[in-house]
Amino acid sequence: MSDSPIYPHDPIEEIQPDVFMVRGSIKLNALMMITRNMAIVRHEGELTLVDPIRLSAEEEKRLEALGEVKRILRLGPLHGLDDAYYIERFGAELWAPGLSEAYPEPKPSVLVDETSPLPFPDARLFCFEGSKQAEAALVLERGRGLLITCDAIQHYGDYRFNNLPARLVMPFIGFPKTTIVGPIWVKMMTPEGGSLEGGFRRLLDLEFDQLLSAHGSLLTTGAHAACVRAIDKMFAS
Repeated sequence: MSDSPIYPHDPIEEIQPDVFMVRGSIKLNALMMITRNMAIVRHEGELTLVDPIRLSAEEEKRLEALGEVKRILRLGPLHGLDDAYYIERFGAELWAPGLSEAYPEPKPSVLVDETSPLPFPDARLFCFEGSKQAEAALVLERGRGLLITCDAIQHYGDYRFNNLPARLVMPFIGFPKTTIVGPIWVKMMTPEGGSLEGGFRRLLDLEFDQLLSAHGSLLTTGAHAACVRAIDKMFAS
């Protein structure tokens, strides 16, 4: 069984019918701990874990009570620390828009793109164009619309779960308390001489009012306008 560590996290929280989140953390290095979030989508008793994180024994029991852990949806190639655990523990499938250089194993059992049917209704996958490695976002077209992202778009309403060194440096390395285009992700994923602006502009064609990113905090309203501002700021030049 995979022995990836269990980092501090909140209890499972339902944020809309059959959609849940867990706000947690991950240790980047000896000095810095930052937030890391998981979304959970339930449909007909099956659970899809979006960019999963390992849970405490108590919360894992609560997860099992919600339904069958059927699959993982890895949106971003820089995430995947706990994928092997869920595959080994629950026999979950791994869905992803591409391979990951950071986590080459386990490989996806299902490769998905914007034309792929999803295992739950009222949802669509968005794929960022032109990046060095494939990254996607998930839009749940329910209520006012929920955009679920990995690293490309992030929102910080606060710095909870960031330790003191991280809190001190975050504003100075491109992670202020607002909605942002992930600066480290953009630097890593932009081909030499290329630009990812077009892919981000296309994202704005989608309708959503809420945002849950794999880092930061849940933005409960105004997410589309916040993403417009973040994209304008990143590509202002």
